[in-house]
Amino acid sequence: MAEITAKMVKELREATGAGMMECKKALTEAEGVFEKAVDVLRTHGLAKAAKKAGRATNEGRVNVAVCKNDARKGAVVEINCETDFVALTDKFQDYCDTFTRAVVHNDPATVDELLESEYEGEKIGDTLTEAIHIIGENMQISNFKRLEIEGTGALVPYIHMNGRIGVLVGFTFGNEATATDERFLAMGKDVAMQIAATNPVSLDKDSVPEGIREHEFEIYKAQAAESGKPENIQEKIATGRMEKFYKENCLVEQDFVKDPDTTVGAYIAKCAKEIGDDIKVVSFARIELGE
Repeated sequence: MAEITAKMVKELREATGAGMMECKKALTEAEGVFEKAVDVLRTHGLAKAAKKAGRATNEGRVNVAVCKNDARKGAVVEINCETDFVALTDKFQDYCDTFTRAVVHNDPATVDELLESEYEGEKIGDTLTEAIHIIGENMQISNFKRLEIEGTGALVPYIHMNGRIGVLVGFTFGNEATATDERFLAMGKDVAMQIAATNPVSLDKDSVPEGIREHEFEIYKAQAAESGKPENIQEKIATGRMEKFYKENCLVEQDFVKDPDTTVGAYIAKCAKEIGDDIKVVSFARIELGE
């Protein structure tokens, strides 16, 4: 029997889109003959995935996961497919969970790096190819954000509108027991829902990216200049509009959706006082399907 080399497996995989293990088995069955191995894969339906790769993936799911053993680590991942029908199936969502937990576990820098990484003994790229074959639609992992908190804290996950939006929000606190306190978890979900609904630019004024800050201020200065008022008044007008921008776009400055008479920051502080811990919101990640 001919020796099955890694190069042969790679070439068959690139030609058919089948998984690495399937390609190796097919080459073994075909005694190393490339064309016969392709026929083996076709016979088992495993070469079809490659043909689906060119089809549009406009639907899908934004999935969220927190590490089971460490609530300080988590990820939000966008996985696309062709139809909303498939996006709602248990099988598709199971694959979404696998891909999301792989991001949490492997901490890849890019989607390509994720696809080359392994999770639970299998290469993620091979798992994706397998998913395409089993589900019968083209799929792709298009975007992800991973969060990890330093010190004592926890991430709270939230999925909105059957996976159209996924959110992770990170908190730090002093008492480890806070991570499982029902009052904390309810507050965390409320804040995550706020993020899903309002899509804030940053946590607070200080964390607004400088490029966004400068861009907005230049627009407000130009608007103020059209008023024809003295320059010192124009500056005050622009500054006032920047304060409104912060109020609307910085999470802790925003009016709390569930109670517009208070801010998100004040709501968190109130919950922290009730729990008896120093709770701070320190990070968040949000992905919307197709953004």
